[in-house]
Amino acid sequence: MSDASEELRSRQAPLKERYREDAAAAVIVLKAAASLEALAACAGVTLRAVATALEIPVRGGRIEAEGDLDFRGTLGVSKDAPVGFMTIRLRFLLDTDASPEQQATLLKLTERYCVVLRTLRTSPVVTATLLAA
Repeated sequence: MSDASEELRSRQAPLKERYREDAAAAVIVLKAAASLEALAACAGVTLRAVATALEIPVRGGRIEAEGDLDFRGTLGVSKDAPVGFMTIRLRFLLDTDASPEQQATLLKLTERYCVVLRTLRTSPVVTATLLAA
């Protein structure tokens, strides 16, 4: 096992143990303001962690996120046009010697553990509150 993989596991071990014992401790509030950059950044961090944990060599690469948005909905031009992204595409362009099976595992586990991607796919309960200053 590589030093980076071992370090990642040793850093995660106490957290995993705590969360197994106290599920409520695993629920945190993350705040951010961004566009699809958040998806690409989250996917990149997740992919790197998965690659490190599984010792899959990734020298570098790029992650691209893009989506289709119909501004007629956002601008109130058409009530029939959706507000929000209709489709989102996430592409991984990696510099790696990983086998096709390893690449498939990287993609599968990145999709499973990327918080932003999973949130987009599962449609969580969202509330909006207006606070007057």
